[in-house]
Amino acid sequence: MPDLGSGQGPRFSRGAPPRVDRFLMESAHRTTVVPAVRGNAGAIGKMNLARVEAGSNRAKGAVRIEYHYRPGRRWSETQLQNYVREFREVAADCFDTPPDYQCLTGCRKALCDNVITVARRADGRMVGFSSAVLLPVPEVGDVLHLGLTCVAAVARGSALTHKLNSTLVVRYMLRRLLLGRVWVTNIACVLSSLGNVALNFDEVYPSPFVDTPSRRHRLIAETFDRFYRAKAFVRSDASFDAEHFVFRGSGRDTAFQKSADDRRYYHRDDGLNHYYRRLLHFDDGDEVIQVGSADVLSAVRYLFRRRARGKARYALPVAVESSTS
Repeated sequence: MPDLGSGQGPRFSRGAPPRVDRFLMESAHRTTVVPAVRGNAGAIGKMNLARVEAGSNRAKGAVRIEYHYRPGRRWSETQLQNYVREFREVAADCFDTPPDYQCLTGCRKALCDNVITVARRADGRMVGFSSAVLLPVPEVGDVLHLGLTCVAAVARGSALTHKLNSTLVVRYMLRRLLLGRVWVTNIACVLSSLGNVALNFDEVYPSPFVDTPSRRHRLIAETFDRFYRAKAFVRSDASFDAEHFVFRGSGRDTAFQKSADDRRYYHRDDGLNHYYRRLLHFDDGDEVIQVGSADVLSAVRYLFRRRARGKARYALPVAVESSTS
């Protein structure tokens, strides 16, 4: 078991992100061999919240999606124990040894900072969940960290990861209706996740579309490095490369480490794959931390931007030498 540190964050005033009612998310983050993913990357599309929820009922096996905002503040002890037991059962279908973090810990305090969507079949059985975590950052407010998504084997092939993630993000942004821009973080070595976040959020660094991190990018990443590693199962002995926004060795010897040659985790855009591969040393267990944002106008911008980009050629970062080479 890697050393993850305490995960205790600073006490800052909490901010609030905005409404984005046409925000649609795909699959993402630190994907395992089976459909368990750390985080929610995605694509923007012509879909509002009602259509997201309606679509969930057409999934294989007819599932319904539940949304829970800071459930640790609301669930009774019995509810908490039952939900955690179900989370662990689904996770056990996705990992040889499920990681002890996020909603899997069973800690009420941790669940007080979670935003969770749950998929259930008509018989009430939980067949998937997506768990994000809210991280207070000074001068920013709450940052939505795209966390852990797991789907049971019986529900795979039904686009359930997509439905869980899209509902979570849309509902969270609707809750934050009029309060400006939402900032998000994503930690991954999965190239499809990194590419999706780069394409479908604003101001994402590192990405081919932002050359230099802003003061706010750095503030969020450095706060995450200092206080929130345990929230994302980042090893406490990993080093933070502040120039490239990479945690060196953060996924080493964990379920989230990937092979550079495993094309199941590649993005459909080879330019994005090449960009992020130059930042990472997969054998060392490196992972990128992305910082980005979104607001109510993002959906319109994304719609036209995605059409225009196609398979673009991106300016590549300078390749980083391995610490073990």
